[in-house]
Amino acid sequence: MIVLVVTWQAHAGHESEVMAIFSKLTDLSRKEPGCLMYQVHRHKEDGRRFFIYEQYKDEAALEAHRTAPYFLEYARKQLLPIAERVNADLYEPMG
Repeated sequence: MIVLVVTWQAHAGHESEVMAIFSKLTDLSRKEPGCLMYQVHRHKEDGRRFFIYEQYKDEAALEAHRTAPYFLEYARKQLLPIAERVNADLYEPMG
């Protein structure tokens, strides 16, 4: 299993648009055969900050997610103009 954690910051005034995009990404990502978990969180005090916790079966499943047509449309084309990715880190479970 591989874990990806990503933090995004919505540009001011675009919080609702970002939430709508993450809602679409969540629904579609969870249907991927290699996706074990896809959960978006919104910061309690800073409504512009979003944290995504993702689990995939393996590297191939993560790559399939990153190259899926809907991911390219929503995450690359629609999200990037209205938010910025603050960080992204990959983890492997211990034991």
